[in-house]
Amino acid sequence: MEEPKEERMEDEWFERHRIVADPKQQLLRIDKFLMDRLPNVTRNKLQGAIKDGLVQVNKNTVKPNYKVRPEDIITVVLPEPPRDTDVVPENIPLNIIYEDDSILVVYKPAGMVVHPAYNNWTGTLVNALAFHFQNLPEMAGNEGRPGLVHRIDKDTSGLLVIAKTEHAINHLARQFYEHSIERTYWALVWGEPSPETGTIDVNLGRSPKDRRITIASPEGDIGKKAITHYKTLENLRYVSLVQCNLETGRTHQIRAHMKHLGHPLFNDATYGGDKIIKGTKFSKYKSFVENCFKIIPRQALHAKSLGFVHPDSQKWMQFDSGLPDDLSQVLEKWRHYVQYH
Repeated sequence: MEEPKEERMEDEWFERHRIVADPKQQLLRIDKFLMDRLPNVTRNKLQGAIKDGLVQVNKNTVKPNYKVRPEDIITVVLPEPPRDTDVVPENIPLNIIYEDDSILVVYKPAGMVVHPAYNNWTGTLVNALAFHFQNLPEMAGNEGRPGLVHRIDKDTSGLLVIAKTEHAINHLARQFYEHSIERTYWALVWGEPSPETGTIDVNLGRSPKDRRITIASPEGDIGKKAITHYKTLENLRYVSLVQCNLETGRTHQIRAHMKHLGHPLFNDATYGGDKIIKGTKFSKYKSFVENCFKIIPRQALHAKSLGFVHPDSQKWMQFDSGLPDDLSQVLEKWRHYVQYH
């Protein structure tokens, strides 16, 4: 009996399967057993996943020669394969923060889509990576393509890690799945969160009215578990600079969670942050806010730092990025405004 479950998150791209062996199951090697249950996955990919700890039996990792027994509970986590195999390589400049034989850490500017999809078939980060990969030596499991295990929204700036080998993508996918990757975002939000530091543990799911929007479900009757830890870094009376650390990575998680708290991200049109939420409506203040909106014509969200265990060296790696110009300028304008008003 199989109960396949898929996890597709903003920051985590993998599918999860849960398979329960039959009570009369005969002893069978785990890779052969999974070949029958997951016909679209190659044996090499399954063997790599088993070796890299992405396959567990009764919550324990197993060796490739493990034989499945009756009523074993097998969970499989696999990086999601690219849906479009015809990615066109494009010579788009990449801001590479770090690169070695296994991984690539890049800085994605706001306005760049991560992967090709409806209405955005070209000009994406994946198109740029495909061009970059053409100039790299071929490696087993690479096939000249980038391995995505997470993404950030088009209008969010910041850091992304890309896998260059099959082992690297498996290793990183496992860290995302186990929530051991450190991801820190900085966001400018409306108002002053109270308490200043806290954890938002509220289910998130797609809105039945508009699939592009994520909604919070405090009762937990829809959606999936989502956890965001936040800390106020700077109070500016009308807005606040907030640090958010993701434990899970649901679609639009920070944007939807902060809206749920009553503090939508500054100029986040999808979640109501493109209106004056805090402060008066008198003309000078209104003009000031509208001027800020023009400077940062997107949600004020930046993926600032990223930390993970390197797939090969097993050493912890930490990367940090400065704030983009638009967010820095708006912060300075707010600091000046509250000082003199």
